[in-house]
Amino acid sequence: MRVRRLPALAVTAVAAVSLSGCAALDALPAMPSPVPTSVVPSGTPLPAPTSSGNLSPDGFDLAQRITVRIRNVGCGSLSTGTGFAIDEHTLVTNKHVVADSEQLQLATYDGRDVAASAASTASLADLAIVRTVDALPAWPELAPQDPAAGDPVTVVGYPLGGALTITSGTVVGTTTDPLNENLGDVLVTDAPVEPGNSGSAALDADGRVIGVVYAKSSDGFSYVVPVSTLRAMLDDESAFSPSPSCTTS
Repeated sequence: MRVRRLPALAVTAVAAVSLSGCAALDALPAMPSPVPTSVVPSGTPLPAPTSSGNLSPDGFDLAQRITVRIRNVGCGSLSTGTGFAIDEHTLVTNKHVVADSEQLQLATYDGRDVAASAASTASLADLAIVRTVDALPAWPELAPQDPAAGDPVTVVGYPLGGALTITSGTVVGTTTDPLNENLGDVLVTDAPVEPGNSGSAALDADGRVIGVVYAKSSDGFSYVVPVSTLRAMLDDESAFSPSPSCTTS
C-alpha cells in the first residue's frame, strides 16, 4: 500500500549515547552530549495504548511487554536503544544499536535481565536481529501490509535511556531513505521519538508492527523501516550476517 511521499529531510539516528556517538552523515548535527542520570523522558508513560487491550496479570499492555531495553557496552563506549520481540528468543532492533559492541545487556519491561546469545545485522537497512538465551515475555503480530497516510501509529521504547514510554501520532507519508538510498522508501510519522528510541516498534491501532523506528529529522518527524521491508528481510536468510564486536571490527 502506497502513502504520500515527502521530500527528504536531514535526519539523526535515535540511539541514546552516553560516552560516544554513532557515525552520522556530514550534514547532520552532532550527537547530543552525555545524558545525565537525572534526565526525564520527553513523554509521560501511559498505562497502555488504548487500541490493543490484552493486559497481562501485572497490568502491562502487550505493547509494553514486547519491548526490551538494549545497552550496548562497547570498547570505551556505552549506548542505549530499544528492541522488540518477534518470537520467544528473537529481538528486532537497529543495526546502529548493536554495532561495535563488546556486550549487549537486555532488560524486559519488568526489569528482568535477558542474556543475548548472538547479534546479526543487515547490510541493506538499519536493522538487526538479536537472539536470546532466555525466553522473552511476549511478541506481537506483524501487520500484513504497510500503513496508509493518516493511519494512527504508536511507538513504544526507552527515549533517552529512561522509562518505558509510549508516544502516538499518524503516518505522514513516505520518502526515500535519507541514510541509505538503496533501501527505497521508508515511512515518515509525526510520533515523537528521542535518542534511545532506535529499534522501537511502530504499531498500528490493533497493536501490530508496521515498522521499526530508526531515525528522526531536524523537524521532529520520525523515520520507520516499513513492515514490508522487515518481512522481506526476515524471509531472506542471506539478509543478515553476524555483527562484529568492537574487539574484532
